[in-house]
Amino acid sequence: MKFLKIGSLILVAAGVIASLWITSKMVTPRDADWDVVAALAESGGYHVIKTDELWQRVQADPAGTLLVDAREAWHHAAGHIAGSINFPMRSTGFSRKLRAEALAKVLGPDKDRFVAFY
Repeated sequence: MKFLKIGSLILVAAGVIASLWITSKMVTPRDADWDVVAALAESGGYHVIKTDELWQRVQADPAGTLLVDAREAWHHAAGHIAGSINFPMRSTGFSRKLRAEALAKVLGPDKDRFVAFY
């Protein structure tokens, strides 16, 4: 009987540890360098540009460019690129799915407009 209780306790502990490990993998952002960011962007169908290219696009067509500050509202309030809008984006896929409809409203119907998130 004692062996059964210890075995059950070990199984429960293993289940808790496994659940915590899986959860941490889903919600913990990993450290990223430029190569990781570029690879993730490409796999998601996004194009990563550098600040000088962004500046050229904004200067050439300010009305056709939407700048989205994806940081928290307090970061945006502390300082942001003039003309940008604030739409905080969380790092988990689940939280992004919850806000997909709100993001679609922010982006609007113009699918040809250049949109840059920072």
